[in-house]
Amino acid sequence: MAGISGVRRRTRLAPTQMIALAFLALILLGAGLLTLPAASARGESCGFLPALFTATSATCVTGLVLFDTGVQWSLFGQGVILGLIEIGGLGFMSAASLVVFLLGRRVGLRQRMLMAQALSMDEMAGIVRLQKWVLQSSLTVQGAGALILFLRFLPEFGWRQAAWWGVFHAVSAFCNAGFDIFGQVFPAGMGMITFNGDIVVCGVLMALILIGGLGFFVCREVVTLRSFRKFSVYTRLVLVMSAALVVSGAAAVCLLEWNNPATLGPMAPWQKILNGFFQSVTTRTAGFAAIDQGGLTDAGKAVSMVLMLIGGASGSTAGGVKMVTVAVLALFVWARARGRDHVCVFRRTVPEGKVMDAMTLTCLMVALAVAGAVCICAGSGFSLTDGAYEAVSALATVGLSAGGTAGLNLWCRLLIIVYMYFGRVGVLTLSLGFLMGNRAESRFRYAQTNLLIG
Repeated sequence: MAGISGVRRRTRLAPTQMIALAFLALILLGAGLLTLPAASARGESCGFLPALFTATSATCVTGLVLFDTGVQWSLFGQGVILGLIEIGGLGFMSAASLVVFLLGRRVGLRQRMLMAQALSMDEMAGIVRLQKWVLQSSLTVQGAGALILFLRFLPEFGWRQAAWWGVFHAVSAFCNAGFDIFGQVFPAGMGMITFNGDIVVCGVLMALILIGGLGFFVCREVVTLRSFRKFSVYTRLVLVMSAALVVSGAAAVCLLEWNNPATLGPMAPWQKILNGFFQSVTTRTAGFAAIDQGGLTDAGKAVSMVLMLIGGASGSTAGGVKMVTVAVLALFVWARARGRDHVCVFRRTVPEGKVMDAMTLTCLMVALAVAGAVCICAGSGFSLTDGAYEAVSALATVGLSAGGTAGLNLWCRLLIIVYMYFGRVGVLTLSLGFLMGNRAESRFRYAQTNLLIG
């Protein structure tokens, strides 16, 4: 009996593994539903691979699509996509915990561990209260955004269209998914571009994207403490980085695209500034295309790819390597350039292990992005810039495309599916969960050696 119980303990899945497998199960379930004829507007099954691609993109809140969402999918299909976005954005544990809370069940230790992992928290103290706050605040913010969008769309499109558009795009923006269904009325691929001069639509979407990308822990501190001095070092760093990236990204986009006839060139000055900010915000992993991404200059695409890779904050609906990761790397470079051997921020020292984690994650993401760009160029004939744009967009769960995702061949589509999954579940989380979960501690070390660096 002791041997059997020992085997059971050894085969029990770690929380990171359970989260990864739960996302995979959700993707397969969504793909099965989207394969049904009822999910397509024409009443014909789209086939399993397109359904799998769409389900992965929705669950991983990416937004890359093979078809225009508003044209290809019926109301049922759009509902499935919306459900996948909501569960994928907030995390499957949020959906599961909602059921537990409604049933009045007690939350056990293992459930608390899963909640902490899903919210990117390193401790379980107060995790149940945080999870309840996440659910309540998320639904409240999405509801407010949906109401404003409903009132904006109501005069032109009627209450049914306005209500569905309001709910769908509020959820898609807050979860940083980037799906839009404007193709029901406007030409395919032109829906969001049609509203790039609408301050209400662009403003609401940007606000929802930013709130969703800050992270639930940061949003809770902002709401409860309401003082920058009282915020934790992490929250202060996220807020400073977010503001800096939005402003610097918008300035770079406006500077590089101001006279480009394919993007900002034909617009009025105020509209150029508005779309410069929108491009800066949406590339940090939302994926709504208010300007033609294929029309961007190479320099504009490069800036957009950098913003994509950075992404949002940990424990948020955004992807990328995360803002604090990049901040830690920048602070490390600055410290080493001044001859210092430790990293400090807001009068606190960053542990060396955190710096190494930031380096590891960034190197993995950049290496995967380069490899993906090469594969897409070789397989689908994209230029290097457009191939890199597609790979980074998938890996950082952004959803913007410069070369047209529908133009990818079979193998490149499969690569994008894998990249979207990696980007959402987390390269580092997967590495730790599947590759290093049972790693034995090193019992010896080799003698040190000196190497020339630089």
